[in-house]
Amino acid sequence: MKRNLLGISLITMGCLYGILAGVIILVFILFDLPVLYGIGISIIILILQFLISPFLTDLSMKWFYRAKFDTEIPEYLKEFIEEVCKKYNMKYPRIGFIDDGAPNAFTYGHTKNDARVILTRGIFELLKEEEVKAVVAHELGHAKHYDMLFMTVAQLVPLILYGVYQLLIDSDSDNKGSIWLAIVAYVLYIISQYIVLWLSRTREYYADYFAVCETKNPNALAEALVKIGFGLCTAKEKDEVEENEDKKNKKKKERKLSVSSVNALGIFDSKSSKSLVVTSYTDNGVSKDNIKNAMKWELWNIWAKFYELSSTHPLISKRLKAISSMSKDFNQEEYINFDLVKEESYVDDFILELIIKYLPVISLIITAVFFIITEKKLVIGIGGLVTVGLSLFKYMYIHPKNNYPKRDVSGLLGEVKVSGITSIPCELEGIVIGRGNPGYIFNEDFVIKDKTGIIFLDYNQPLFIVNKIFALFKSSSYFDKIIQVRGWYRRSPVPYVEIYEMIIDGKVKKVYTYLVSIILHIILFAIFTYILVISL
Repeated sequence: MKRNLLGISLITMGCLYGILAGVIILVFILFDLPVLYGIGISIIILILQFLISPFLTDLSMKWFYRAKFDTEIPEYLKEFIEEVCKKYNMKYPRIGFIDDGAPNAFTYGHTKNDARVILTRGIFELLKEEEVKAVVAHELGHAKHYDMLFMTVAQLVPLILYGVYQLLIDSDSDNKGSIWLAIVAYVLYIISQYIVLWLSRTREYYADYFAVCETKNPNALAEALVKIGFGLCTAKEKDEVEENEDKKNKKKKERKLSVSSVNALGIFDSKSSKSLVVTSYTDNGVSKDNIKNAMKWELWNIWAKFYELSSTHPLISKRLKAISSMSKDFNQEEYINFDLVKEESYVDDFILELIIKYLPVISLIITAVFFIITEKKLVIGIGGLVTVGLSLFKYMYIHPKNNYPKRDVSGLLGEVKVSGITSIPCELEGIVIGRGNPGYIFNEDFVIKDKTGIIFLDYNQPLFIVNKIFALFKSSSYFDKIIQVRGWYRRSPVPYVEIYEMIIDGKVKKVYTYLVSIILHIILFAIFTYILVISL
């Protein structure tokens, strides 16, 4: 990479902490307190968070993700890690393993010498050896670049700025300066959050670059990202969907062996906690046409750029293009050349969806303003009816009920006109391979694999406690079973299907959120109608 990562990081951190120091100094001057107290408090908070965080994460991994540390890993991967660590004078990382078929990989710790690298079973089941090494190299890149340290320090800035804002808002001071300073602190809190996210995305590119240099195989990392961010099925994996229950039970038992027992399987990874869809597979790897098809939404739909601003990771398509630009340096053919021509702008769709998304909120604000001015119940009645009507329209638009045509994952992935507002009704059939947040015992969501790929399923009952009870005591009974899912496919930013109902072992499992939402809208409509009537 031409740009210097350390230079970029130091300049960014200087800006962030310059902002923070300025606000803290103003606060302590405003309240006539020694400025050094504020600086001292900031330093203490920083040190405590940095020292404690990895150990708390260790406990979280063991208790809530059932992660097993120091598990035996395939010899090829062990040798690769040792080679990289020796080259950069790093201590061998502590390897954690989560027994979940949904692919995921991440790292955390203090420095490069006490890094933890967490891998799920899905990594080893869905990726090839070279792709596994590329993914682990990416994680080692984070450790080598001290990303854990830099991001911990960076994330502290918006945290403290928000604390300052909250302190000033809750204070009893009549000083008008405190109100203005609170506003400034909140604005800077928002700005600093986006700066931190930008820094995180930048460091992801450098971790990719590190992985490419250490494996000398950019196409392996690109292929892994396609399987991770978009998903993938090999011919062998397609056949698994059609296996009978006895074969599935046998495979389930085999998966309970140590990681080393799967070193001859496919293998796979994901830096995202919600791993998504797939395209078709050929002997030469993932079909390039299908990859381009999957990239269209990220490169053409305006929502993708909107969501990326709030993401810790760059869009998969942008990372693929960056990695592909390095292929020639390692005597490889460019992995992907996105040469599709956009047929329309999609701006009109974005504007329409934006209007639909915020119309109820705008109506509510207008109603509140008019009520403050007039103090008439009539305003509440009329405004309430309009707001509820717009909210119901928005909900029905997001959840169209015109049948659920059968689709496959790769076909859904190629849809461009889809977002968090515009959805596509669909029916999928496949095997549940794990949780939406791999290994997390309180996560009620699923990852399903059909003949063409894998996708995240959003299971969301109306009551929070019901979801958690389902996650703890029921969801694991769905693993390795074939299910049919009806619901709505959307992207915001990751592709997923919101579940309306599931069919498993001939039984229908309904999600009642849709019904409850309609009933609540009807009740609210009745309430505001009553207010309108009595105010006339």
